[in-house]
This record gives sequence, structure tokens and C-alpha cells, in this order.
Amino acid sequence: MAGTMSRPESLWPELPYEAWQETCTTLHLWTQIVGKVRLAHTPWLNHGWHVPLYVTSRGLATSPIPYGSRSFEIVFDFNTHVLDIDVNDGSSRRLALRPRTVADFYEQLMRALSELDLATSISERPCEIADATPFGRDRIHSAYDAGYAHRFWRALVQVDRVLKLFRTGFIGKSSPVHFFWGSFDLAVTRFSGRSAPPFTTPVPGLAAAVMREAYSHEVSSAGFWPGNSALPWPAFYSYAYPLPTQFKEQPVQPQGASYNEALGEFVLPYEAVRTASDPEAALLSFLTSTYEAAAIRGSWDRSRLECALGRCGVPRES
Repeated sequence: MAGTMSRPESLWPELPYEAWQETCTTLHLWTQIVGKVRLAHTPWLNHGWHVPLYVTSRGLATSPIPYGSRSFEIVFDFNTHVLDIDVNDGSSRRLALRPRTVADFYEQLMRALSELDLATSISERPCEIADATPFGRDRIHSAYDAGYAHRFWRALVQVDRVLKLFRTGFIGKSSPVHFFWGSFDLAVTRFSGRSAPPFTTPVPGLAAAVMREAYSHEVSSAGFWPGNSALPWPAFYSYAYPLPTQFKEQPVQPQGASYNEALGEFVLPYEAVRTASDPEAALLSFLTSTYEAAAIRGSWDRSRLECALGRCGVPRES
């Protein structure tokens, strides 16, 4: 068994979007509810860095959320398929992850928080989803395929590992590797250090001020999403804001990576990485070459911002 699990095709599971589309949509909405609980109690941090979830050895977690002098954490466990709410005073509640409507999940979570004296009020309007039904009224989305939820988490574990390695090669300002529940993607963002033009594109469910603050400075951002209606297959992406001149003409790697005109960013099918002889190297080549496209075409001060990838136990030379 150990030998089987060490093979790249096992570490990087198949994740055909059409096979778990309904579960993906439901899970997206569930993570939004949990994410908004964190948002309700966490002081605003630059670029919305106070709202994401984080990949863990169990699934996705909020990290500790302040509540007065107490703190609590909410964890999606995709091994045992439960949602755990753990408070620092030792109290806890658990919800089963199983087929249930978004409305039921929302009601059960709010009830559990109240029982723990963590009463919380959130906006029921989903973010970044056009014409979405409020959580408390959504009795349409209810799918939960445990097998595919587990596959998704396994893919996130691998992507999280490579994104964190990629992050070590930059000494300029960089985001953590974090999971944005609005767009349902795992991402990391590098900053040139320069201010950017005001962001003006409307985003469903988000105030214009939120997006202006998120994109207040020049960025090169890359990540992974499992698929959606606009791109119905799992993929890695990389974009720059503002869009540099001739960004899309810059050569990128590996084979299979291309510029998507509709999305305005480079994309690489997850399947191309999953089936590569060295998935980590394939993904790193995409992350590096697309960042270089942004840095070269955007005239970033690369000598000041870049460094060698980090090594375990070896301090970086000053």
C-alpha cells in the first residue's frame, strides 16, 4: 500500500469536474458560510488576508477566530467527513458532512455556534456568485460525495506544498498560501511594491471598496481551482494586475500552459500536472515562468525582490 500511495498518480488524484460538479458547488457554499463566520469576528487585514481558510492535515480550517476573550476554530475534516467547532475553553460541537441543503447546513452551524455562546450574524448573500440564492433559502444545492471531497482535499495538500515552496523564492511582500472561499481557490500572491490603479470591475456580492483594497498594489497571483461553469475542468492559473503590456505574449512553461483570453490569465490543466513524470517540477515551472512574465513585462525590480528557493534547516544568506 505504501508503494502505491507514493506514485504521482496517487498523490495527485483524478478530479474530473463533471463527476463532482454538484458536490463542488455545495461545498463552495458551505465554505462561504464558515468563511463569513471568520470574517464577522476578525479585524480587517490588508488585501482581505483575514478571510481565507487554510489547508491542514485534516482538511480546511479557519485558524483561531477571536470572540471577546475566547477563541474558536472551525475545521472541515475530509478524512472523517465532519465539521468540528472547537473552543479554547474545551467546549465543542460537531456536524456531519453529508448530503444536506445549504439552508440546513447554515441553520445547523448557526445553532451550534449559539449553543457554544458564540452567537454570530453573517450576510446570507454568497460572494462572487452571480444571482446566488441566500444561504438560508438555498434548498437546491445539497450534494456531498465524500469520495470526491476527499480527493479535492488530497489535491489541495499537494498544491499547498508546492505553492509554499514557490513562496520561499521571493523576499518582497507576499501573501500566505490561503484558500479563498469566495472564488473557491488556493492562491499565493507576490507584490512588486508599487501602487496599482483603482480596481473598477464589479464582483457579485462584494463591495467596490473591498476589491479596491484587495488590488491596491501591483500583483502577480497564482493558484488552483477545481473548476466552475466558466472553466469546467480543474486548473492552475496565473494573472497580473494591472495587466502588463505584452503579458500574454511572454513564453511560459510547461507544455499545455496557455493564455486564456476570456479569463485574462494563463492557465494550465491540473491533468497536465497530475500526469507529468514530475508533477512538482511541472507546477513550479508554470508558477515561475508566469511570474516572470508579469515581472519582466511589468518591469519589477527583480534583483531586490527575488531569491533562491528555501532549503530545510539552511538560513538564507543575507
